[in-house]
Amino acid sequence: MKDSYNIKTFNKISEKGLSLFSNNRYIFDTDCISPDIILLRSEKLHDYKFSKNLLAIGRAGAGTNNIPVAMLTKLGIPVFNSPGANANAVKELVLAGILISARNIIQAHNYVKALGGNEDQVNKSVESSKKDFVGFELPGKTLGVLGLGAIGVEVANMALNLGMKVIGFDPMMTVDRAWQLSSGVGQAKDLNELFSLSDIISLHVPSNEQTKGMVNKDLLSKMKSDSIVLNFSRQEVVDKKSMIDSINSSLISKYVTDFPSPDYISNQNIICLPHLGASTIEAEENCAIMVCNNIIDFIENGNIHFSVNLPEAKLSRKNNERIVITNANVPNMVGQISTCLAKGSINIADLINISKDDVAVTIIDIDGKLNQSLIKNISSISGILSVRLLPPLS
Repeated sequence: MKDSYNIKTFNKISEKGLSLFSNNRYIFDTDCISPDIILLRSEKLHDYKFSKNLLAIGRAGAGTNNIPVAMLTKLGIPVFNSPGANANAVKELVLAGILISARNIIQAHNYVKALGGNEDQVNKSVESSKKDFVGFELPGKTLGVLGLGAIGVEVANMALNLGMKVIGFDPMMTVDRAWQLSSGVGQAKDLNELFSLSDIISLHVPSNEQTKGMVNKDLLSKMKSDSIVLNFSRQEVVDKKSMIDSINSSLISKYVTDFPSPDYISNQNIICLPHLGASTIEAEENCAIMVCNNIIDFIENGNIHFSVNLPEAKLSRKNNERIVITNANVPNMVGQISTCLAKGSINIADLINISKDDVAVTIIDIDGKLNQSLIKNISSISGILSVRLLPPLS
């Protein structure tokens, strides 16, 4: 374990998170060319040249499509994020999006701002024109939630409390999220049913190959003509041309998105916000605190929590040296590591091996001390991606 670690930050990270790093061990250097730790929000790292010193990357937010996760996985470097830390902020903005679209608030506001004349003339104009902005109330309307992760569950539960009917669809929903979801939320059997039954659709899915362009003309054509779609997840999940065509041909009524595009801005029935989903003081603090705490736990204990590319792995610390290994998820890997330790007369005090897809994490507490020769032997095993040695707790 090193005496100190260099941290490079991109974007503005909340001080409440950064202050968790002890001053005598962690050094912040925005100009560092070979950092041990990288912290960021929206900075794109696909063209960034990573140094051999890099141990971990922390994204103070949920999405990691700005980070070359697959490449870092091959290097055994964990990419941490903070799912759920911004859930309340996004949930509140979804509610705002529902209300401004259901009650035609943007159009009404723009109308009033364009009025001229004295007070009597303005009042007369308002009274004669307010019928043009009649909207609808939420109780009894059906909200369809696509994606029931941390944010989707919050949105679904909120809508129920507003008197709405709620149905959801998420074939990848976790047991933990299912426990958090109200029993009043119905389950759609597929996307077609979700879109056909909903007055309002709220999207909460990640951006990946499976979700890219998921919301297309075919799905939108299943909706009612006065329906609304809200996208506070990722721009790529909505096919842009399909959405514009559906709005222009009145297949749906409005689209509210947190991801502006030049193709959207001039359309009066598309409401664009400047990526405000997690832009609250509280969300920025929560995201930073979560990701910084998890990076510290990884650096000092080897534990992995909320990494997008490595499995959850936690082994309680005792006063032993600890080896933290990232390896390919292939047969006999633990056996080869154990044999290597046995040849060096090193006894294993405790061990866990957890896998996720093609990669695994092996954490081993040992009796005695490991020398550099043994570390080199373990590192040379085919399929080993990274090896770190942590000293006993002081």
